Amino acid sequence: MGHALITAGTSGLGRKVIEEFLKMGHYVTTTYHSDYKKAQEVRQELEQYNHLLHIEQADVTSKNNMEILVEKAVTRHGGIDYLINNAGPFIFERKKLLDYTDDEWHKMIKGNLDAVFNLLKLTVPYMREQRFGRIVNYGFQGANSAPGWPYRSAFSAAKSGLVSLTKTVAFEEAEYQITSNMVCPGNIVGDMKEASIAESRQVHDDATPVGRSGTGEDIARTIMYLCDENSDMITGAIFDVTGGLDVIHRYR
Repeated sequence: MGHALITAGTSGLGRKVIEEFLKMGHYVTTTYHSDYKKAQEVRQELEQYNHLLHIEQADVTSKNNMEILVEKAVTRHGGIDYLINNAGPFIFERKKLLDYTDDEWHKMIKGNLDAVFNLLKLTVPYMREQRFGRIVNYGFQGANSAPGWPYRSAFSAAKSGLVSLTKTVAFEEAEYQITSNMVCPGNIVGDMKEASIAESRQVHDDATPVGRSGTGEDIARTIMYLCDENSDMITGAIFDVTGGLDVIHRYR
């Protein structure tokens, strides 16, 4: 039994991730930003795991919030075995770089890159001490080659920087049996973020080469594989989970 810290796990792609960790018998500490009602609904849905699940309100862009979060998590369930950096702001409006405001730019960098830096600083010491740890960050399709993503400049810049950070941590922490990897979701939108693979197979998706939409379960399954004790040979790796869809050039 381990302890997973999963940011923003009460909705979106994180929802299936916390469920999979709980099913495996792990303690889970997760966060929500502002949707208290949704967090309570998740607690009720996962009532059978309430002895394993702890939910905290937190803003990942606040270093102070992250310090308090980790302190509470460790006090409640002990050291951190798994860090899943699921949270990350995204601007849905498609706009060119020169149309971004300073606040929007800084929000993307703080939420998608700085937040991971802060959580690594807070959690890796526990992983070093126990000589085991699994870190999983989120990217975007093709992030490994730092491609240009039209109309998503701030987000893609932050995530491309996170690719390098993911790999660097993998090299630096390997001696402590800590792995660091990245998953890159495809075009998973709407209800599909919290859906199962079985549900997605009920509706054919012409836009995705495999014929169905990606789901939260697809991401969760990938993460659980990377977090397995015997997946220690996989580190510094970037995994596209897209069903063959070219997300970046889809709307060009």
